[in-house]
Amino acid sequence: MNFGNRTPTIVVLKEGTDASQGRGQIISNINACIAIQETLKPTLGPLGSDILIVTSNQKTTISNDGATILKLLDVVHPAAKTLVDISRAQDAEVGDGTTSVTILAGELMKEAKPFLEEGISPHLIQKGYRTAVRLAVDKVNELAVNVSSGTQESTREMLERCAKTAMSSKLIYNNSVFFVKMVVDAVLSLDRNDLDDKLIGIKKVAGGSMEDSMFVDGVAFKKTFSYAGFEQQPKKFTNPKILSLNVELELKAEKDNAEVRVENVADYQAIVDAEWQIILNKLNQVEETGANIVLSKLPIGDLATQYFADRNIFCAGRVAAGDMDRVIKAVGGAIQSTTTDIKAEYLGSCDLFEEMQIGSERYNTFRGCPQTKTCTLLLRGGAEQVIAEVERSLHDAIMIVKRALQNKIVVAGGGAIEMEISKYLRDYSKTIAGKQQLIINAFAKALEVIPRQLCENAGFDAIEILNKLRLAHSKGEKWFGVDFETESIADNFAKFVWEPALVKINELTSATEATNLILSVDETITNKESAGPAAGMMPPQGGRGRGMPMQ
Repeated sequence: MNFGNRTPTIVVLKEGTDASQGRGQIISNINACIAIQETLKPTLGPLGSDILIVTSNQKTTISNDGATILKLLDVVHPAAKTLVDISRAQDAEVGDGTTSVTILAGELMKEAKPFLEEGISPHLIQKGYRTAVRLAVDKVNELAVNVSSGTQESTREMLERCAKTAMSSKLIYNNSVFFVKMVVDAVLSLDRNDLDDKLIGIKKVAGGSMEDSMFVDGVAFKKTFSYAGFEQQPKKFTNPKILSLNVELELKAEKDNAEVRVENVADYQAIVDAEWQIILNKLNQVEETGANIVLSKLPIGDLATQYFADRNIFCAGRVAAGDMDRVIKAVGGAIQSTTTDIKAEYLGSCDLFEEMQIGSERYNTFRGCPQTKTCTLLLRGGAEQVIAEVERSLHDAIMIVKRALQNKIVVAGGGAIEMEISKYLRDYSKTIAGKQQLIINAFAKALEVIPRQLCENAGFDAIEILNKLRLAHSKGEKWFGVDFETESIADNFAKFVWEPALVKINELTSATEATNLILSVDETITNKESAGPAAGMMPPQGGRGRGMPMQ
């Protein structure tokens, strides 16, 4: 067939593939991200609401933590997933600011939308945003205050203020005096060189009030599975020797279909005696080490439990690997994989070991450990959802305190730093010409979403308070932000509403990167999963497809 000058249509993509492109596609992606932003907006700040999420398996979660909400929302829009990713990254990197980073990214996209509709190239907007975020980060570094004076008391005071600010928007805010001390004690108990927050054990025990929660300056874990004889063992020791094993101390059952042929009864008795002798030798070797407490990752059976009970030795088998690692970090010693040749230096020690009742559970606690590089928080609460939210709140506060201890530079919270950067970028935009002036001004306007949303969630008049803040910052009051106590504005630095500068820097850079990523995508190709064979592979009517059986 002669097509003349016409080029035949060539189909490259699978039938049913959805390909959307152009400016409309960018705006569509922005709208999806704004929908995510609208979901999270009410949760921002000390007076933000909580969201109740019910998953497909009917598990309920009540939270106002941005990363937790987005993780449970099951977002399917490919562009909106970018906001989920930056929220998770913020949570992993600095622990707090997960809601702020999502709201800021959504607002930057919202500000970019009118420019796109007027025909401005997305690349120009990206360039303007990159310039603005560079200036903003430099300004944060310039404004940040180093509050390390070297003394232990002042460092602790600074950490407590940062922890209290992190808790201001959480469920535990009303109990913040109690929890702030717990969080700071927990972080200060870690090794200062690496500050590994995974060594802070968190155990949840239902029942009681939140202030029944306990801080253990060592290790606590739930009583493990126990055999007969366990109750006869002593449950409290002072200065005990602790042996950690990875050895099974019980009579092993024969494997299925195992066969032993014996000629007479004496031979059978010899096999039974040998089996008992093996485990008794192990138990004798453990006793000879002088250990008062024997822990093992593997089971400690009923024979061994009774043996230890008769000799006033405490034992616990099937200790979880994470708990065992933290015990070793706290009490010293090393895990032994055999009971032979155990030297004194392989044993750990602590000031006090006690098995105690907490709520409906029994817990083994090791306190006053010589090498304490770990601690345990035992959380209490009336309902499982409450305890889970307390745990999330404490995680954010622990991460904030950890970052503040590593980088002792802080800025004022409550929208103060955002208003100051906004004012700085507006002033800068007046010094340049062209479209970049408008774009940098739009970035400055987007930053005001944080103080505005704080006011709206608290029920304040956002327009009036924002006008007061703009006036204060134009007069050089760089730390003025929203004051929830007076429903007005105040110097938040003087009121000790402090946040690590790292949180704000990470927030600004992540939000801008996400926005630029969305602006750079102007085509989406969605491959539909075909229900049957691909188009063009269907067998002809009345015939057989490849591999079909003969009739």
